[in-house]
Amino acid sequence: MILPKLTLVGAGPGDPDLITLKGIKAIKNADVILYDALANEELLEYACENCMKIFVGKRAGKHTFQQIKINKLIVTNALKYGHVVRLKGGDPFVFGRGHEELEYAMKYGINTEIVPGISSSISVPAMQHIPLTKRGVNESFWVVTGTTRNGELSSDLKLAAQSSATVVILMGMKKLDKIKKLFEEYRSKKEPIAIIQNGTCYNEKRVIGNLENILGIMEENGLTSPAIIVIGLVVNERPELLLEKLNKEVIF
Repeated sequence: MILPKLTLVGAGPGDPDLITLKGIKAIKNADVILYDALANEELLEYACENCMKIFVGKRAGKHTFQQIKINKLIVTNALKYGHVVRLKGGDPFVFGRGHEELEYAMKYGINTEIVPGISSSISVPAMQHIPLTKRGVNESFWVVTGTTRNGELSSDLKLAAQSSATVVILMGMKKLDKIKKLFEEYRSKKEPIAIIQNGTCYNEKRVIGNLENILGIMEENGLTSPAIIVIGLVVNERPELLLEKLNKEVIF
C-alpha cells in the first residue's frame, strides 16, 4: 500500500556537512527526491539505491521547471511512489517557496513534514566570522530579498537602510547598484559591506569594501550569483580587523 507523503528538507547553505541529522534520515527514507541547484548533490548519496532523483532547479539563468510544474511533480510522485523529499537549499521557509509546495500537497490530502535547514542568511556570514549582531554595535538584523516577484527592488530595503541593523540581502546581485545608491542615502558611504559567493562551498569567494567602492571591487574579483550581501558595521568585526585592533590594545 502506497502512503503519499511530502517532506520539505532544508539542505543548508551548500556545505554537505551543514544539514541536520533529521534531514539525512528523511533522504534515506525517500522514494523520490526533487532537488534544487542550491542543494549539494553529495547529499543524494544518502538516498537508497532505488530512490528516484529529479533535478528541478535553475541553471545558467534558466528555470528548468516553473513552480506549478514542481508542485504537480510533488503530488504525482507522492501518489504514485509514496515518500517524496523536496530538497531545498538553505531553509525551505526562507525565500524558498516551501510553504507554497506544502499548501499544494495538502490540497490533495498528502501528509506533510518539515525539516528546517540552516539558512545561508545566517550561516554564510558566520563562516566568515561576521556576526549579524554584536553587543555595542547593533541590536537587530534584517533578511530581505533583493528582488520581488515583479522584478523590482524590495520596498523593505528602504526601511532597512534607515535603521542601524545589519542587513542581509538574498538574490540581490543584479540590483547591487540600486541597493548601493539606496543605502548611501541613509548611511555613510563608508558603511562596510561584504559579498560572499557560493558560501560554505569549496569555491567560495568573498570581497569586503564599503558602499562607495564595492562595485569596483566586485567587478575586479568577478563575483556573480549565487551570493549574499551583508551591509552593516558588524562587517568590520571580521577576524583580520579584530586581531589588528587587539594587537594595538596590547600593552607591554
